[in-house]
Amino acid sequence: MDFQREQLKELVKRVKEPRRFIQVIYGPRQVGKTTMVLQLIKKNLIHCHFTSGDLIRSNEQVWIEEQWNIARLKLKQNGKKEFLLIIDEIQKIRNWSEIVKREWDFDTNNKIPIKVILLGSSRVILQQVLTESLAGRFETIYLGHWNFNEMKKAFGFNEEQFAWFGSYPGSANLIDDERRWKQYIRDALIETSISKDVLMLTRVDKPALMKRLFEIGCLYSGQIISFNKILGHLQDAGNTTTLSHYLSLLDNAGLLAGIERYSTSKLRQRASIPKFQVHNTALISAQNIDRFDKITSQPEKWGRMVESAIGAHLLNYSITNQINLYYWKSSNDEVDFVLLKDNKLIGIEVTTSASHGTSGLSAFKKQFNPHKIYLIGKSGIQWKEFVNIKPMDLF
Repeated sequence: MDFQREQLKELVKRVKEPRRFIQVIYGPRQVGKTTMVLQLIKKNLIHCHFTSGDLIRSNEQVWIEEQWNIARLKLKQNGKKEFLLIIDEIQKIRNWSEIVKREWDFDTNNKIPIKVILLGSSRVILQQVLTESLAGRFETIYLGHWNFNEMKKAFGFNEEQFAWFGSYPGSANLIDDERRWKQYIRDALIETSISKDVLMLTRVDKPALMKRLFEIGCLYSGQIISFNKILGHLQDAGNTTTLSHYLSLLDNAGLLAGIERYSTSKLRQRASIPKFQVHNTALISAQNIDRFDKITSQPEKWGRMVESAIGAHLLNYSITNQINLYYWKSSNDEVDFVLLKDNKLIGIEVTTSASHGTSGLSAFKKQFNPHKIYLIGKSGIQWKEFVNIKPMDLF
């Protein structure tokens, strides 16, 4: 089945342009990056060579050079004016950015018209190309988790299914067998993402501690929890700095984020207690003993799932559209989500059976005079309606 995501149109447009490019496509595991480029290949817009570093050992750096030479040979044989080289799972190869720079500069100096698409499963690869040798030579496309409208169109999901089963397209056909679905999410997504997109790319001295942090963070998704309190739940020795670093790695892998408290002071903002938020609610459900047909009848638990679904909806759009996402809390006043874009501030309060019950929107409005405020709940926008809304439209 083809998954026609919006970013495919952007990619097609760039491939049609006459100029050469290095296009970096990055994002969480199993959101359709490879599928998208395979759909691009089917369009026959340009001759290409597709390859993947998934099964290549990280120290085989010559592999990239070999693939580049294959692309040059194919270009020479077919006599075309341009050629496309696509390398999937590029992050598997150590020092890949330096090798890509060398080959790209060789083509530039010798006027060889090869365009390049690189795919990777973590925001870590973007950080690498920004800080290392490819700076100024590439463009990016972020492919995030699927939104509700995409899951509805492709798989017929309703809002409740989206809140519980999340939005991994590869797992959608398993939801009728929930035991099997949960096993798939745990093994093929959670374990693979942590082992391949975190542990293989960065140094982690205490992998067991990071995995436990992920489990606890999913359990408390939507809640404001200090690292000191979390340390009390952990048997492995650690400190708040270590936990903060591990949470950042999990966030880069598209798994678990720590949303900062909004403040006009950047120092206070960065030092704030995080609000845990999963990127995809499937990460919660797969580790939960409850079943979909039971949890919807438990108002408090279901309310937490709904709030996490709203948070995931906002988090993924915030990454794609460069929106800053926060929460706000002062004494007993709290606003669940704060959006900041182009100096426009928005406060969003979510009221469910699991909510704190008192609205902090009035206090937030008095202190910050936001551009707009919204209430999600019975007396405001219904949550089912909200997950159909593009957060950019809130501004």
